[in-house]
Amino acid sequence: MSPIHRSKRFRLSVTYFVTPMAICAISIADAAQPQSPKLVSQGLAGYISMRVPAPPAEYGYGVSLYATAWPLLEKPLSDFQIGLASIWIVPENRSINYPLLPKGTLARDSWPERGPSYRDVFQTIEGGLGFWANTRFGSPTAKFRMNGTNDGYNHEISTPGWAFGGGPSAKALAADKMGIAQLSSRILVPPDGLTFKKGTCGELLGYAWMALPLTRAKATTAGINVPTGNQCWTLFLNTQNARGPVAFYTPSTWSRISRQYPPAAARGLDTRPGLVTGGAIEINTVPRMVAADAKGVSYTRIPRLQFPVDKDGHTVLIHNLTHYSKDALYSQVERWMNGGEVPTGAFDSLGAIRPACTANPLVVRQGEAKTLISSVGNWVDTVSFDSSTFGLKWNPSVLQPWANGVRKGVFPEYAKKEGNSLVAVSADSVPDETGLKQATFPEARKDLDYVSPESGNSVWTHPGPAAGPFKAKLSDGSILTYYWYRFIDQPSLQDADLTAEEKARLQLAAEGIQSHWTLDKQYMAAPTTGTLATLDPALLVKPPHGLEVGFVPIVVRQGSLK
Repeated sequence: MSPIHRSKRFRLSVTYFVTPMAICAISIADAAQPQSPKLVSQGLAGYISMRVPAPPAEYGYGVSLYATAWPLLEKPLSDFQIGLASIWIVPENRSINYPLLPKGTLARDSWPERGPSYRDVFQTIEGGLGFWANTRFGSPTAKFRMNGTNDGYNHEISTPGWAFGGGPSAKALAADKMGIAQLSSRILVPPDGLTFKKGTCGELLGYAWMALPLTRAKATTAGINVPTGNQCWTLFLNTQNARGPVAFYTPSTWSRISRQYPPAAARGLDTRPGLVTGGAIEINTVPRMVAADAKGVSYTRIPRLQFPVDKDGHTVLIHNLTHYSKDALYSQVERWMNGGEVPTGAFDSLGAIRPACTANPLVVRQGEAKTLISSVGNWVDTVSFDSSTFGLKWNPSVLQPWANGVRKGVFPEYAKKEGNSLVAVSADSVPDETGLKQATFPEARKDLDYVSPESGNSVWTHPGPAAGPFKAKLSDGSILTYYWYRFIDQPSLQDADLTAEEKARLQLAAEGIQSHWTLDKQYMAAPTTGTLATLDPALLVKPPHGLEVGFVPIVVRQGSLK
């Protein structure tokens, strides 16, 4: 815990004989003494969310959106996790009423309310912009992280080599737990997330997940009589300095669970359309300080959460969430893979629909009892600005002055206990003797590296890289070490249930994409509001001579300056 400025404690001075009445007086005084701030967890929980109607069945082959990136905190803090506005993609299994997960999985054993099918926590693609407790290199500005679970949250897959946060030691995933294949030959994918240009505050990151048939469906998987589909869910980015595909989840990632649990067969994201019915900021882990004043009234404080605000007093969170049918890109890729011409990669608007979004009420809670914090609406509330833009509308009285072209709204930091309720209050309403206004929260660590096997017989060394090592220093201060691998030789494709013929076919597909879907082209429709964010320039790389097509840069380590 960081040092805390402690307030002076009130004490009753007794100079008379100690009578029973005096003892009582001392006890009463002690009970009313102000407490020094105590650091605890569960400072805030809830969702800042919007909803959209479920799309027609044929529009489950892609989704895109624009989300705002900014520094939510003044500096990175320990044990802090808030995902900025993002989405969850789940396989469309609404007609299923039997368990898609076996006993022994986290979701089935821990979340009975998700039963009987557990379809919403069976498999997901999620992630997005945010700040996470397992981040190893804290950054003031949000990072972007892929993330997905293929087995009810027993495992999460976030990069071509690592899980979400990397686990206790941040070692790379075992070969049979990997699931993301690097596709771009120009963009590095760090284990700790994609970083942005320093000073990013309020710009929009565009991204899409598109189901592409880069492989063939098969009736058997790893010699077992369970099917694997052909859907390679591929991440596309739209930024100022980089556009296009980055990486994809291999189909065998999703069918892996059905090898041991047949009821899950043909129910995963390798086969089923994806379903998205809204987006949200997910408030997960926030520290808080708790203290009482001289009257015994309890107050709490959370870190200062700041939001970029435009000239109208609005914060845009999600813009232009769009669903796609096979006509947007899937069908063009399918024709190409069957011998046709390489498509441009641009999403055809004839295969796109943009549902109207509706803001959900802003509800946040605090503490073990998940007590509702009332009066937050006096500061800020959720709103749909138009049919495709969701965000926050701020009370002008709580906005900070413009500074360096930026104005910020600050979420209520303090709450007062009133009976069994919590009421959001301003800093002026918090007594000084609580010490809350002077208290500081522990800062995030920056000295925990991500590592991969550097020797021995592993998928990192066999078949192994073609060139390297190379280094890149990111805007979060970390150092990436990366090698160039032939696309099909990268670690995550060595246990992807691919035959030699399937590998050759996929290698040709990667070469075609790298040759034609370049960073300077437009893929998803441009936003109709705001300015695009800029990726950290250090993430953009140039292949070595002779490796321009058919090779990918794979990060093998992310470390601090030691």
